[in-house]
Amino acid sequence: MTIHSRFLSLPLAVFAVACGAPEPTFQVRETLQQLYVTHAEPGATLEISRNGKPVTTGVADALGSLVVRGLEPGTGYVVKVAGAKEQTRPLTVKSLEQLPPKPELYTGQKLEAGFNYLTMRDGTKLSAWVTLPKGKGPFPTVVNYSGYAASRPGEPIKDFEFLCDEFPVVCATPQDASALFAGMMDYATVSVNMRGTGCSGGAYDYFEQLQVLDGYDVIETVAAQSWVQHHQVGMVGLSYPGISQLFVAAQRPPGLAAIAPMSVIGSTTTTLLPGGILNDGFAISWVKNVLSKAVPYGQGWEQARVDGGDETCRENQLLHGQLVDNVAQARLIEFHDPAQHDRYDPALFVNRIEVPTFLTGAWHDEQTGPYFFLLFDKFTGSDAVRFTALNGVHIDGFAPEVLAEWHAFLELFVARRVPRDPATFRNFSPFVFDQVFKSKQTLPQTKWTQFTSRDEAVAAWKAEPRLKVIFESGAGDAKDLGAPRGTFTHGFRQWPPEGQQATTLFFQPNGTLGDATPSPMSLPARFLYDPLAGQRGILGMGGDVWDKLPKYEWRDAMQDHAIVFEGGTFTADTVLLGTASVDLWLQSPVESADLQVTLSEVRSDGKEVYLQSGWLRAGHRKPGPNATELWPDQTYSQENWAPLPINQWAEVRIGTAGFAHVLRAGSKVRVTVDTPGGTRADWRFAIKPLTGEVAYLVGTDAAHASKLVLPVVQNVTVPSMAPPCPSLRGQPCRDVRPHVNLTGMPR
Repeated sequence: MTIHSRFLSLPLAVFAVACGAPEPTFQVRETLQQLYVTHAEPGATLEISRNGKPVTTGVADALGSLVVRGLEPGTGYVVKVAGAKEQTRPLTVKSLEQLPPKPELYTGQKLEAGFNYLTMRDGTKLSAWVTLPKGKGPFPTVVNYSGYAASRPGEPIKDFEFLCDEFPVVCATPQDASALFAGMMDYATVSVNMRGTGCSGGAYDYFEQLQVLDGYDVIETVAAQSWVQHHQVGMVGLSYPGISQLFVAAQRPPGLAAIAPMSVIGSTTTTLLPGGILNDGFAISWVKNVLSKAVPYGQGWEQARVDGGDETCRENQLLHGQLVDNVAQARLIEFHDPAQHDRYDPALFVNRIEVPTFLTGAWHDEQTGPYFFLLFDKFTGSDAVRFTALNGVHIDGFAPEVLAEWHAFLELFVARRVPRDPATFRNFSPFVFDQVFKSKQTLPQTKWTQFTSRDEAVAAWKAEPRLKVIFESGAGDAKDLGAPRGTFTHGFRQWPPEGQQATTLFFQPNGTLGDATPSPMSLPARFLYDPLAGQRGILGMGGDVWDKLPKYEWRDAMQDHAIVFEGGTFTADTVLLGTASVDLWLQSPVESADLQVTLSEVRSDGKEVYLQSGWLRAGHRKPGPNATELWPDQTYSQENWAPLPINQWAEVRIGTAGFAHVLRAGSKVRVTVDTPGGTRADWRFAIKPLTGEVAYLVGTDAAHASKLVLPVVQNVTVPSMAPPCPSLRGQPCRDVRPHVNLTGMPR
């Protein structure tokens, strides 16, 4: 065995010998509560001790690597191969205080257009792809940071090479759409692969502290570049690179000017365990996908870099096999453990974000989900915050109207100027939107060029309502139904929105909803547990949720497996915005119930439109500390868990996710209660398996008055015409079918 030649070039490699023992043939990097071991003999057992006392052991993987995690910070650690004399010098496992940001690290790195490596504070190198606009600079600059193929070298957009002189980014295309759009709007872009992915070093673990510290270091390194305007940068991205912005911005890197997260989670729990039920559809498949590409050469493009002579990328692959199995972790979670899970909950730390923020979300997002609204009232650290919410799906952060406001935000807070009109990009935008939405929409004209100074424009921007809701996206262009354009917008200055009233409708024994408390004597409604529901989706065979008018297969409620209650006819247009609460009195023959509630509009033309759903594993039914009439705020903690009392009445509140919808005069509202499933495109529910026929009863008498509480908002003017059905993005439409509830005898 010989020492690897590249070992000599690594500044944090361990060569020194303890107590005169022979030199080890492997390398060790000391980092935050971890040790990175590489170049060991594959299959070798490595022993880790501290001050002569055994700590743990591990086996080097097929590439000779091992990451030893969860170590107590401190000195005196030694690594050796079991049975061998060779051992390292005493090592130091770092604490957070021993890995402070170092300005000289940032100013000493030089990045240029093309492929780069950024060195982090522990010596790990992250790969990055940089694009620069036409001209000398300095340029307003945005950063995209994710575990996707962010730093994969860009290639020309086929058939558009003729635009390269005007838009250099077209021939060096970033993998992230938001970076591409920013590049076409004359911004420099830096797209960085997270630790353990692509050509970046280290091993992957979902938002571990090192990954968050790396984000800080990335921002500071990029901001230090001579070509970066104002030496401050923005962050952009949809989904994963949107979520990462929340984690990084909470660290308050000085070089961060603003963030623009799109399609983000409210917390990891609300996407992974909606209602306390494992989402083994998108949530698990997403983690599997990320992990499958975080293994050595997992994204595919790394091999070409290595074959072309990129020795850093080759070296960085060595630790990729030491990624954490986040899927196995997820499947073990039954309860929210604050000590373990609060660090993944943006709602608990976005109050630390002090920079201007532009956040967008879609109420029917089939991937990250509809719980982004949980963040709306938590951004208390900045006076420059704007939220945009609309009905629709995951990609709708790139809707033309939203993208125009996104650009204005970057102009005001990253470029720090009166927003320029991106006329050239607008001319190109029908092609862009055709690729994204299959619709040749055009970027709207900007209203911000009317201002003569940036200060004036910023003041006007801050004076606008904090929350902008786009209603009825998909129906705004009569000649292009399903395209991402709304029929109207309305601004609100707070969340929950001002003018919101909790409007209660009680479940009646005849299957209706009414203002009055039901009669003292009536039989409860009855429905059966459906063991197959959890794996049902809402798309038909070959359906694509990103189509303008997807091929939905939204099934009617099953006669014996669901109960349906329908309200009276609305005599005036009624705007719903917020969350609804379905408060059930439930009697169960077993200790468990996985429940789903779904709201829909029954229109006067015989069509039914999906509004929103909510889910709950009934053991989590205890309302949380911030519960309201419209939001039960369950904690999903073990402390608040309680099995259902068998054959006794229990109150179970189920909050829907957020939504915005107009019920036109002549419409009715429906609520369906059943087993989770059949209401989402990509989410699936690992419902608890139950044996035999399990029938649940829902109270409809005065003593057990189940009810629906709706979030009605006043003083919003709406168009007189209802949108065509189908047309609304993310909201399936079907013919109305009657439903007669079964009844049962309570115990």
